Amino acid sequence: MDRFLKAMRSLRFRLMLVNACVVLLASMATLLTLRAGMQFALLHELDQILSEDLSEVELALAAGDDARSSELREQLERKARGHIQHRWFVQLLPVAGISGGEASGPDAAGTLLLASVQADGNRWQSVNTPAFLRDHPGPLHSPTTLEGYRIHTRTIGKGQGVLTQLRIGASLDLIRRDLALIDRITGVVMVLGLIIAPLGGYALAGVATRPLEQIIRTADRLRPEQLDERLPLRGRGDELDQLSLAFNRLLDRIASFLERNGDFLANAAHELRTPLAALRSTAEVALRSERSVTEYQDLLGTIIEEGETLELLVNQLLLLAESEASVDSVVTHGELTDLGAVIEQACDMFAGVAESRSIELTCQTLPQVFVRGNRQHLRQVMNNLIDNAVKFTASGGRVDVRLDLGPIPRTARLVVSDTGVGIPPADQPRLFERFFRGERSHRRDLPTRGTGLGLSICEAVVKAHGGTIEVASEPGTGSCFTVTLPLGVP
Repeated sequence: MDRFLKAMRSLRFRLMLVNACVVLLASMATLLTLRAGMQFALLHELDQILSEDLSEVELALAAGDDARSSELREQLERKARGHIQHRWFVQLLPVAGISGGEASGPDAAGTLLLASVQADGNRWQSVNTPAFLRDHPGPLHSPTTLEGYRIHTRTIGKGQGVLTQLRIGASLDLIRRDLALIDRITGVVMVLGLIIAPLGGYALAGVATRPLEQIIRTADRLRPEQLDERLPLRGRGDELDQLSLAFNRLLDRIASFLERNGDFLANAAHELRTPLAALRSTAEVALRSERSVTEYQDLLGTIIEEGETLELLVNQLLLLAESEASVDSVVTHGELTDLGAVIEQACDMFAGVAESRSIELTCQTLPQVFVRGNRQHLRQVMNNLIDNAVKFTASGGRVDVRLDLGPIPRTARLVVSDTGVGIPPADQPRLFERFFRGERSHRRDLPTRGTGLGLSICEAVVKAHGGTIEVASEPGTGSCFTVTLPLGVP
C-alpha cells in the first residue's frame, strides 16, 4: 500500500495523469467535432437533394400539368417508390389567397391537391406522406425538421389570387443510423483511449523522468571527499540536458569550493603553526636555565613579536571570513562612506613610511564620492594596496593614489600604481589566492614579509561591495591595481 501511495505521489504518475487527460480531452473534442461536421454534411446533402426535387416538381407544374393528372401522379408514384427507403413524399395544398381572399371549392385551404400515393395505387391517401402532415396541412417554413422528417416548402401561384404550397420531404432515419454508427465508433475509440492513453503516458513520463532519477542516484552517491562523478549528457540539447549540465556545473563549483577550503585550512594551519612553534620554543629556552634580566627581556620581546604576528594572522583570517559572509548584505545595509576621506586617511598613515624610504607618495581624490558599505573593511583595502605599493617600491620610487569616476556610469574608480619591482606574469593569475606569496614577497631585502592574505582580503571586500579589482604589472616597471565600486546615494 505504501509503495502504491508513493507511486501516486511521484512525478511520473502526475505526468502520466496529465498526459492521459489531455489526450482524452483532445480526442473527445476531435470526435465530437467530427460528428457535428458529419451531421451537418449529411443534412446539407439531403437539403440539396430535396431542393432539386422541389424545383423539378415545380417545373412540371409550371409546364401546365394539372395537379390531378394521371401522368403527374404516375411520375410522383415512381419517384416515391424509388425512394421508399428514404420515405420520400410530396404534397401540394392551397393556402389563403392574396388580397385577403380565400380559395373556394374543392381546392379550399387545408385540402390536399396532390400527394404521393401508396404502392397499391389506391386513392389519394399516401403511406409515404406522414400522418401528422395529412392531419395538419398548415403552412410551413422551409427547410423544416418535424417529427423525424426534413421538409422543404415553396409557395407558388395557382390561378387568380390563389397561392399553393408545394412540400417535399424525406425521413431522417438513414442520417440517424449513420450518426449512431459514428457514435458507436466514437465510444470504441474512447474506450481504447482510456486504455492506451494512460499506458502511453506512463511510458513517455518514464522517458522524461529517467534523467531525473539518474540525478537523484548520482546525488545520493556523492560524498564531500569524492565529487568527481558527473551526469552524462544525452546530446539532445533539451531541458533535461540543460538540467544535467547545470547540475554538473554546480558539482564543479562545490568541488572547487571544497578544494579551496581544504587548501585554505591546510595553509592556515601551516601559517599558524610557525608562530606557535616559535612561542613554545622561546618559552622552553627561557625555562631551561637561570638567565639574567636582560636575557629574559629579550626572550619576552621575541614572544611578543611572535604573538603580534599570530594576532595579525588571526585578525586577517577573521576579516576574510567576515567579508565573504557579507556578500549579499553589505551593499544593501552598509553605511554611506566618503571614499575620498578614507583614501586620504590611508595616505596620511603611510606618508611617514614612504618619506623614510625616500618614496614619493601622491594622493588625488574627488570630493564627495560616496559608496555604501563597511567603512573599516574599505579602509583595510586601501591600507593593503598602499602598503604593498610602498613595500615593493625601491628608494627613490613613486606611488600614486588616484580616485575618480569610473568608465561605467554610477561607479567610482580607485587606482594605486607604483614604480616597484612588478609582478612576474606567472604569478599574476594566482595573485588573489589565499596564502599565495610570489617570489618577490620572500626577498630578504624587504622590510616585512607578508602572510599571503592581504590581496585575498582586498578581493573579498571589493566583491562584497559589488565591485571589481584588477591588476596590470610588468616586472621591473611597476604595478597598477584598479578597484571599481558602485556609487551610493547620499
